[in-house]
Amino acid sequence: MQHFTIMADAFSDLGEELQKQYDIVVVPCHIMLPGGKDIPSFHTWEKFDREKYYADLKNDPQGFATSPANVAEFMQAFEGPLSKGEDILLVTISAGISGTLGFAEQAKKEMLKKYPEAKIACVDSRRFGPALGLLAIYASEQRAQGKSFEETVEYLEKNKNCLHQAGWLDDLSFVAKKGRISHAKAFFGTLAGVKPIGEFDYNGLTTVIGKAKGAKAAYKLLLHYVGKTGINLSEQTIVIAHTDRLEQAKVYADMLKEAFHPKDIRISEVFPMCSVSIGPGLMAAYYMGTPISEGLDSERAIIDEFLKAGK
Repeated sequence: MQHFTIMADAFSDLGEELQKQYDIVVVPCHIMLPGGKDIPSFHTWEKFDREKYYADLKNDPQGFATSPANVAEFMQAFEGPLSKGEDILLVTISAGISGTLGFAEQAKKEMLKKYPEAKIACVDSRRFGPALGLLAIYASEQRAQGKSFEETVEYLEKNKNCLHQAGWLDDLSFVAKKGRISHAKAFFGTLAGVKPIGEFDYNGLTTVIGKAKGAKAAYKLLLHYVGKTGINLSEQTIVIAHTDRLEQAKVYADMLKEAFHPKDIRISEVFPMCSVSIGPGLMAAYYMGTPISEGLDSERAIIDEFLKAGK
């Protein structure tokens, strides 16, 4: 069976170790720094002092921005595999968040003029960050199991809306400054240690579906939610991602191991490419489960039932 290349854009938060382990090619994007400097995205901290980065980001959130690879950059990335006779499966950040997919599709159209026999699939993940990276990992696992190009594309399309996020973002003031939530909601979200519980909606945007007061209650609620929404968790690789919340992520990982015994569990730091939009305070698990409902009605019901029971 012909080998095919799996790619993901740099919004996938796949570090070098995971790229090598799962043989995934990451297409660089861009970070704009205060003052207008544009640098390629990096899945390391080698270009940044982490502590200074987060301090600068909190002080001047509007001074940082990101942009996707352009058409020419996607064409350049596609050239290598196509020139070796390999097909390409690219997984991109949600089209509801970024124009990345559109640029990739334009590049695909141009490259097929040069390589008309090639297959190029651009899959809209409807996700971003660690969830996008995990979807690319699942694609790699399908390939390693001997699944064909077409079968792997079909798997992604069928299962991408089953990829969950279960965690909190304890600094909503930052996303308020970035214009992604109202200041009033940010105020109440950070009041007296309240932990806003976030999940992906049907289009891949993170939405608050409930709140717990304090970390202890939040962990308990999250374990309940993962148990209700996860499927075959013992057979999965679960990723826990964080932005400057490593200790909380370690606690969560131990709890998930004890409760569900997953095949593997990885703690992954969110790198600058995505943390520009998230800021500090994210701590969340990513895993496969039940299809996410439109409007998140089913998911909110799970949270509400738990909270009303006072467990």
